[in-house]
Amino acid sequence: MVWSEKARWFGGISGVEVSSGGQRMTAITDRGHVIEAVLKREGSLLTRIEIDHEVALHNPAGKRLSKPFIDSEGLAIGPDGSVYVSFEGQHRLATVNVGTGITTPVPNSPDFEFLNENSGLEALAITSDGTLFTLPEQSDADFFPLFSYGDAGWSLAARIPKKGPFLPVGADFGPDGLFYMLERTITLLGFRSQIRRFDLSKPELGEQLLLQTLPSRFDNLEAISVWQDAQGKTFITLIADDNFIPIQRTQVVEFEVIQQ
Repeated sequence: MVWSEKARWFGGISGVEVSSGGQRMTAITDRGHVIEAVLKREGSLLTRIEIDHEVALHNPAGKRLSKPFIDSEGLAIGPDGSVYVSFEGQHRLATVNVGTGITTPVPNSPDFEFLNENSGLEALAITSDGTLFTLPEQSDADFFPLFSYGDAGWSLAARIPKKGPFLPVGADFGPDGLFYMLERTITLLGFRSQIRRFDLSKPELGEQLLLQTLPSRFDNLEAISVWQDAQGKTFITLIADDNFIPIQRTQVVEFEVIQQ
């Protein structure tokens, strides 16, 4: 479906978390807004999105974020309800008070200093024990470094092998405990997307390709959330970043994951 709102701030959706059961959603825009919304469904089919809260991001002193600190890209919600956001440009992570929009910095990894300005921490995910995982959109190596942050600080958790021209733009841990990564590439004919799934406990990561699209099948898909309904079925919700360009759309695409 295409999600549209009249508010001038609406657009640029870059991160999303859908609640278990698929009835509520939290999303982040890349111009520093957090959105909370109700998902209206007919059965499992999404029919309407109703925003019931939105707030602009602010620094710890209460001042609204502005360039170059505003480019919020990834979103993750911990088991205790804590909301985390990743930023690129000024590469960093922060917790967010969704009520006020106040952000509180998470200690940075020294590795973030070497990331490119517009290809930083697009993807953010969190495990059931509260460990954060993030990775950059680009890497000069033949893999993408997956960083984790927990009680022991930052570490390199895995090396995600590159697959074709695709670059990571979103990530989530599913109810199965596996790591789902949304990737994108741009061609002359439009955007292409792919989703890979990994078991980070395995030496070879147990990589599975779940989806790979042809050009222009969907718009600029950047946000991903993996969730389970009341019947135990697993779904993937994807949202496109329209870049605040009129010819692009805030598409919301959902798939059911068929277990084999």
